[in-house]
Amino acid sequence: MRRGGDGRLNHDLMPGEKGPQDACGVFGIYAPGEEVSKLTYFGLYALQHRGQESAGIATSNGDKLLVYKDMGLVSQVFDEGALEALQGHIAVGHARYSTAGASTWANAQPTLGPTKHGTVALGHNGNLTNTERLLELVSERLGEREKQKLLGAKGTDTAIVTALLASEEYETLEETALELLPHVEGAFCFVFMNEDTLYAARDPQGVRPLVLGELPSGGWVVASEQPALDIVGATAIREVEPGEFLRIDAEGVHSQQFAKADPKGCIFEYVYLARPDSAINGRSIQASRLAMGRALAREHPVEADLVIPTPESGTPAAVGYAQESGIPFAQGLTKNSYVGRTFIQPSQTLRKLGIRLKLNPLREVIAGKRLIVVDDSIVRGNTQRAIVQMLRDAGATEVHVRISSPPVQWPCFYGIDFPTRDELAAVGAAVEEIRADIGADSLGYISLDGMVEATEQPLGKLCTACFTGEYPIQPPIEARHLLLRQPLEAS
Repeated sequence: MRRGGDGRLNHDLMPGEKGPQDACGVFGIYAPGEEVSKLTYFGLYALQHRGQESAGIATSNGDKLLVYKDMGLVSQVFDEGALEALQGHIAVGHARYSTAGASTWANAQPTLGPTKHGTVALGHNGNLTNTERLLELVSERLGEREKQKLLGAKGTDTAIVTALLASEEYETLEETALELLPHVEGAFCFVFMNEDTLYAARDPQGVRPLVLGELPSGGWVVASEQPALDIVGATAIREVEPGEFLRIDAEGVHSQQFAKADPKGCIFEYVYLARPDSAINGRSIQASRLAMGRALAREHPVEADLVIPTPESGTPAAVGYAQESGIPFAQGLTKNSYVGRTFIQPSQTLRKLGIRLKLNPLREVIAGKRLIVVDDSIVRGNTQRAIVQMLRDAGATEVHVRISSPPVQWPCFYGIDFPTRDELAAVGAAVEEIRADIGADSLGYISLDGMVEATEQPLGKLCTACFTGEYPIQPPIEARHLLLRQPLEAS
């Protein structure tokens, strides 16, 4: 089971077998004359790695706003008929992974809400840290009944923002949003729309990525990552700036700063979350991961016969390690690409097999070999423990684990479902203890400096909280008592 950002327990494929997961992928388009629902569908397809629990699309033809959403992958939720019904020239799409709010249909996005002059549909990537204060704003502006309704529904931080956009104090949705956004804290990329306009906003720290692109027809697209622009034929123009608000309508793109930029981009986007064919702040993700692998080889060399990745997240760093070390690269594990999220609990027999539902060794490649296994991170350690045992069972003589990020020691409050501190393998444990726990012959983590250098970003403009405990945005009030500066006792 996996504990979401709201503390609820949700069923995963196997206990502890998922890597770090991001909250969501968002996509918005304003393109008269285009089939925006289909373009949004393919944009979400390119962002599927950011969320696999639910998907949704809202469209508007300038008069009527429609939404279709359901649980499942993008390809499972939508068919030709559903997309044909979503007519219009504006669309907002969302692929969700829950870190705040249960994984249910009611919490699928885009969320819908009434406003003074129509309807708003909103998609959100990130996690807000001041929901208690925002709920008080709901009470002050919309009444205690509306606040209690949100609490009773046990919904998402996105639902709170959607409710606040219904305020009747201002004449337009834009005015309402610009007044509200300075009150919102945490990591957020909002893409939202009403019947005639597309909007986007990114938090002042720019924790999660958001990019702007232009279609050959003159339409505009905003998306979590550049590959979503590429797949619909849009040219990447620039990243949406931290603290920036965009209005996109028939007259083009209009920009305002609602807060001073204080960049603190999530370094885990470079390590794992973003697609390798993405770029953030001008730095190729693939190049960053290759550089992390090369740094790992310099920092933690070992004699071995093969370098193999944990597919697919460890592949670029493994290639970099092989390049730097001169040790041959090989694919020693094969991945079942069709294993996704499931609510079916495995039998005890399958539970013992664990990670084999996703990965299986190529015995002819690894038998009799000394292996270096490269992965992006160790969170709980369950995956690495299972892989090491699997490789030994398949005939590997030595298994050396190399990790292209430092030890994860602190939970994330900005949209990644890292567990609480007492669930993290590295808390209260030395590297040698972790090595013994996962059963490896040796274990090496990249240094913080080596990882940061590989991103080619200044340390001061990155969020490294999950490694250092230095949070650029104040964590939620209810979580602060858990963030004791001293390490927890090893369990």
